[in-house]
Amino acid sequence: MGNRRHERIPAMDYRQYRRARRLVRECCNYDNGQCMALDEGDGCVCVQSISHSLLCRWFRVAVLPLDHQLETALYHRLESRRCSECGALFLPGSNRAKYCRECAARVRRRKEAERQRKRYHDSTHLGAEKAL
Repeated sequence: MGNRRHERIPAMDYRQYRRARRLVRECCNYDNGQCMALDEGDGCVCVQSISHSLLCRWFRVAVLPLDHQLETALYHRLESRRCSECGALFLPGSNRAKYCRECAARVRRRKEAERQRKRYHDSTHLGAEKAL
C-alpha cells in the first residue's frame, strides 16, 4: 500500500526469451523445472521459465545481471549503444563511449602498443627519411 514505485516489466522477443530460458538454469532456486522458492510441498513450475516477460523478481535481481547484454537490451533500450568492435549492446558511461568494457580494454592496449612502436621507430630512425 502507500507509495510503491511501479516498475515496468519489459517483454522479451523470442531470441531474448531463449537466452533467458538458458539463464534460468543458473538460478539457485531452479530444480528440474520447479521453483524451490515458491514450492510449498506440492511443486510449483518456475514462472520465469515459461514467461515472455520478467515476472520473477529473484531472476531480475540475482540472475539477469549475469548476462550484461540481455539485461541492457531489456532495461536500457533507449540509452544503450552497440560496441564498434564486437557489436554487443552496452550501457555507455559517457556520450563519447564507443566500446563495451571488454573491448575498451583491448582497444586501449592495442592503440598504446601502436603509439609506442611509432615512438620507438621515430626515435631510432631519425635520419632515415631525409636520406631517401
